[in-house]
Amino acid sequence: MTRPQRPERLTVDVTHDVVVFLIGARINRWWRVWEWLPVVLAMPRMLRELEAKPESGFLGSRGSGVQYWRSIEHLLAYAHDRDGEHFPAWADFNKKVARAASVGIWHETFSVPKENVEAFYFATPAAGLAGIFEAVPARGGRKTARQRLAAAATLDAESRLAS
Repeated sequence: MTRPQRPERLTVDVTHDVVVFLIGARINRWWRVWEWLPVVLAMPRMLRELEAKPESGFLGSRGSGVQYWRSIEHLLAYAHDRDGEHFPAWADFNKKVARAASVGIWHETFSVPKENVEAFYFATPAAGLAGIFEAVPARGGRKTARQRLAAAATLDAESRLAS
């Protein structure tokens, strides 16, 4: 069991754009275990591989369904890396499982500019974006979601003017 967290309001200091990748599976024919089990077991292998390779652009995950990436390019490079865990697992899925439809898979990808990212955490361990970016107190001009989004947009506009 984890220790209770301090009751502190936190947000994150997002320093760059982020790609949010949602992925999941749905078992349609539970009795065909030999078809869906390899699909289910492939995800933890892929996550371990990504965590061991910081250069992949993988920033972290929350469970196995939410992933954070540095860019779309990093995500696509991993998806098509013939030496990585994903490509052979995808080929195997298409060859052995796709026609039977005993398991369905899905994903959704969102490319989020840093000025559109807002997060809040209270009495919870650092996870999600708070596990990737620096967690800072949600006080003053960062107390509400509206303030945090406005501050991020202002900082982004100022950095574009300076460059």
